[in-house]
Amino acid sequence: MKHGSTLFLKSIIALIGLVAAGFCLILLGVSISGNGGTYLPILLGMLMTAVPFFYALYQGFLLLRYIDANTAFSEKSVSAVWSIKYCAGSISLLYALMMPFIIYVSEKDNAPGATVLGLVLIFAPLVMSVFAAVLEKLLKNAIDIKSENDLTV
Repeated sequence: MKHGSTLFLKSIIALIGLVAAGFCLILLGVSISGNGGTYLPILLGMLMTAVPFFYALYQGFLLLRYIDANTAFSEKSVSAVWSIKYCAGSISLLYALMMPFIIYVSEKDNAPGATVLGLVLIFAPLVMSVFAAVLEKLLKNAIDIKSENDLTV
């Protein structure tokens, strides 16, 4: 694989990380200043989801490094995809736990779209987790086939 395509993907991961870090700094500033009010549990919950998000970004970066080193079909790659799967699942779980607060705030502010946004924040990482699980299974099967071919030669 060309290093240019993985370089582009690495730069996109870095850009996503920078934007997310800026967003976290804004959320942290609002939370500390006390202007959050009734939104404080949601703001703190969003800050808690930043930890698995940044870890998943790091694992994605490692996965691209494995691709650059031509070791995409290795146990390290499977481990990285496994970590991404559980990070996405934990993000979905954290937003599901925040859903009662989101519903309370959306009813208080008379904003039904906030409930739909909360559901999107639950199901988008869940879809990513399912995709990572499928990719993990495919990688394991490819590694098994590769090891069988190496043994027969």
